Amino acid sequence: MYPVSGVSLVSSSDFRQIAIRTESGKAERLFRAAVSAFCSLTRPSRREIGQLEDLTLPLFDDVSVESRRYVAAALSECEYAPTALVRRLCEEPVDIAAPLLIRSRAVSDIDLIALIGRHGLPHARAIARRKELNPTIADLIRALERPTLVRVRDREAAPAQGLAVKTQATADSAETPQAPGVAAENARRRLRSMMHTGDEALAAKVDAFPGADTYVKLRETALTGNAAFFQTALADALDIDFSIARSLIANQNYAPLLAALRSLDFSEDRAFLVTVAVYPSLFPHPQAIRTYLDRYRLLHRDAALETVRGWKAETLSKAARNVSPTNGDSRKASNGDEAPGLRASSRK
Repeated sequence: MYPVSGVSLVSSSDFRQIAIRTESGKAERLFRAAVSAFCSLTRPSRREIGQLEDLTLPLFDDVSVESRRYVAAALSECEYAPTALVRRLCEEPVDIAAPLLIRSRAVSDIDLIALIGRHGLPHARAIARRKELNPTIADLIRALERPTLVRVRDREAAPAQGLAVKTQATADSAETPQAPGVAAENARRRLRSMMHTGDEALAAKVDAFPGADTYVKLRETALTGNAAFFQTALADALDIDFSIARSLIANQNYAPLLAALRSLDFSEDRAFLVTVAVYPSLFPHPQAIRTYLDRYRLLHRDAALETVRGWKAETLSKAARNVSPTNGDSRKASNGDEAPGLRASSRK
């Protein structure tokens, strides 16, 4: 139970009654009472978590700043806080969101990076107060706080926790310049460490999000640093020819990849993680992250799907040329193979 001064917590049966009320003009009281009742539950069920989100999110825009602040403080200590409501509160100004940014377990490392990208220094300073903060995120916050200075991380000062990733000096150091390939691999190594706990959380979920397998495959192949692996996974995910997938990421321009990931309906944080694994050098500071997230958010999925349809049409055109009588006969004469499949994974 989370104690909130001035408000008596109610029982789980009261919470279920609150969830079905429809009285008009009670948004403020209903919003607070529902969260108070939820916080009193020792171990809320999936249904009760969904109930709270269904009840409070439609009321969100109608309640006062004080009520949002109250709810953020209450949920910050709640072990089973509803993710959607917590994320909505984290998008509020820092004087409301701070308790969640500092303490909430419902806010993942991925969420924290996205929040820093969207809200900058105020949110970053609150996030910096989290216990056992991921060192990569801590470095990002330090860069945002003091962008003209470069910090060389002491190996011996690196925490021993599983999220800590020791490097030979630091990928952030400008005093000892590194080759682009080394810096990119260091960035991928830090991302792999951040993903370790995220994978465990994902595996624990009963109902994985739509497209989870595709996301994991793209993310893992991107983190290998082997472009061909990622290009093959991307071709399979979009059902396009491998050569087209390869051309999408041939240049240091993430716009085609952004459209591809948007067509797959990835959330912005997952899309960003795949993109930064492929193009680690394109995100040297928080403003670059913020720009990416803004572009992804503004790209309508229908426009992305139309772009992918163009790539698929090109794939079909290539396939048609490959199975034409002349090409087909010459191919069979040379290697005895049938016409190649359209998916990259069909190539042996």
